[in-house]
Amino acid sequence: MTHAIAVAHPNIALAKYWGKREHGRNLPSVPSLSITLAGMTTTTRVELAAMDTLELNGVATVGRACERAVALLDLIWQEAGRERQHEGQGEGQGEGERPRLRIVSHNDFPTSAGLASSASAFAALAVAANAVLATGHSTERLSSLARRISASAGRSLYGGFVELPAGGDEAEPLFARPLAAVDHWPLRLVVAVTTETEKEVGSTEGMNATSRTSPLYAGWLAAAPDIFARIRAAVLARDLETVGLAVEESALTMHATALAAQPGILYWNGATVEVMHAVRRLRRQGLPAYFTIDAGPHVKVLTLASHAAAVTTEIAAIPGVLRTISAEPGEGARLIEASGTEPAEGARLIEPSGAEPGA
Repeated sequence: MTHAIAVAHPNIALAKYWGKREHGRNLPSVPSLSITLAGMTTTTRVELAAMDTLELNGVATVGRACERAVALLDLIWQEAGRERQHEGQGEGQGEGERPRLRIVSHNDFPTSAGLASSASAFAALAVAANAVLATGHSTERLSSLARRISASAGRSLYGGFVELPAGGDEAEPLFARPLAAVDHWPLRLVVAVTTETEKEVGSTEGMNATSRTSPLYAGWLAAAPDIFARIRAAVLARDLETVGLAVEESALTMHATALAAQPGILYWNGATVEVMHAVRRLRRQGLPAYFTIDAGPHVKVLTLASHAAAVTTEIAAIPGVLRTISAEPGEGARLIEASGTEPAEGARLIEPSGAEPGA
């Protein structure tokens, strides 16, 4: 196979993951629960080449971003070799030197800005590389491998509502699990985009600093599993009020922990705060709306599909909100083209250089 194209969507955690266990292998310290979101898309093309390269949003990329992409390629290849050895098979995929690959990836939403672009990027890369390298990994295995590079990427392998357990001492492989299907609940997430620039403190850097220096981190570790359990039960029951209030609790507790780090980590800007105030004002006026914020300045407003238009109108009018993106539960990462074959039935081909903008 000479090339493959895959698409994936970011996921937004309702129950937050923030912090890693000390056992290595990128194991999350607390369980998390997310929605994979249609309306924002990463499209990644992987093809055989003379050397490993990464092009992101039309720009040749080196440094940490490229290193992480190459690390995932190596994991995919090496894991195939270990599986063959375990099964007593002869040399094949995963044995010998890995073929070199050119990676061309495009996001139709802000990158490295707190909208989980790394989740969709590594999920799409895992699917496309698995096809070109012919390593034959299951979705479960790809979730575990992508999670090693970006914990949230393990969730974007699946669609709908997805959970990722906390890591344990012997928790490898650790993979995400689907909780409820895309059509389980007609929710919408209205994303208030408050900047188009990259955030100053990356998620990994921020959570590592928080776990090392924040006096509130132990409280976060104690509180997060209970918040997760309440959100999980309420999602299955389709109880928006219980989900929404717990979602806000998860986000604010996470950010309070980061704010208390030394030095304090502040991902918000002025518009972030204004949107939070507006969401609570909308609730007092009778609109069901609840906010969540990841490691970035953008606010995601959770509501029902029947109220999405009204919520969007109110949020878009807030000074400092550059634009809004309306997203609904979406599918997991998937292959849409390989070696010039026709796209799978029902798939929509999105070219890397011309992905459609979010609504």
